[in-house]
Amino acid sequence: MNTYQLSHLKELEAESIFVIREVAAQFEKPALLFSGGKDSIVCFHLARKAFFPANIPFPLVHVDTGHNFEETLVYRDNLAKKYGAQLIVGSVQESIDSGRVTEEKGYNASRNVLQTVTLLDTIEKYKFDACIGGARRDEEKARAKERFFSHRDEFGQWDPKNQRPELWNIFNGKKHIGEHFRVFPISNWTEMDVWQYILHEKIEMPSLYFTHERECFVREGVIYAHANVIPLKPTEKVEKMQVRFRTIGDISCTGAVLSTANSAEEIVEEVAATRVTERGSRIDDRRSEAAMEDRKKSGYF
Repeated sequence: MNTYQLSHLKELEAESIFVIREVAAQFEKPALLFSGGKDSIVCFHLARKAFFPANIPFPLVHVDTGHNFEETLVYRDNLAKKYGAQLIVGSVQESIDSGRVTEEKGYNASRNVLQTVTLLDTIEKYKFDACIGGARRDEEKARAKERFFSHRDEFGQWDPKNQRPELWNIFNGKKHIGEHFRVFPISNWTEMDVWQYILHEKIEMPSLYFTHERECFVREGVIYAHANVIPLKPTEKVEKMQVRFRTIGDISCTGAVLSTANSAEEIVEEVAATRVTERGSRIDDRRSEAAMEDRKKSGYF
């Protein structure tokens, strides 16, 4: 990694740490939304740096769909235990059982959309006034509209046309009772920045990100991990493939990619050569032209 790349990463790191410290300074009950994906892992690493040698002063919040990859859950639990972080888990299954949401049926059913209600209920239960997330502006066009401090009204909803200006490094966290903020410290990072940072900082990652053999099937050009939560169509066949995941979410909406990348170095090279966005394999983004924006307006990450 050359001097320019290191300087660029240090600038991004400094900006993100400043934002995270602003959260701790301005809000009374912040939390870090933790999915077990690379972006939330980097946010956790940055938070540790921001407050070292103390532990991070807010809990990790994970919304468990019940259809998460087992590798993600194991990584999450080990990370929290290793660094003494408080872990709060919101359960989509509990939301279904209590009648708060209705589970989708059919071949294309997913619990991903149901996470919104569980997340908002968790925020309300613990009275969080700011939730740090790992969203980046380069991921998707709706996320490109976000500020660092993203205001949510008393219903947890986001209005993309009513965002506060952020001049230089001045962030306005003022809110009314019942409102909260989503905060995105790595907004200005790209997928390449994230992986170069992971490589430079030697951050341990879930095995799902690296090439491994897995039983998969192909549907509409997307490679799915074979799991009992996804019913197979009569024409679909399961076969073993060498794959990895560029983004990690609910099993039912997360596509894999064919790959031979077994290290962070090889992933950096792969990302540099690809012409498909990392969310190109996320089925939840394909439901409509404005799928992500619609979900965010209702309270999604």
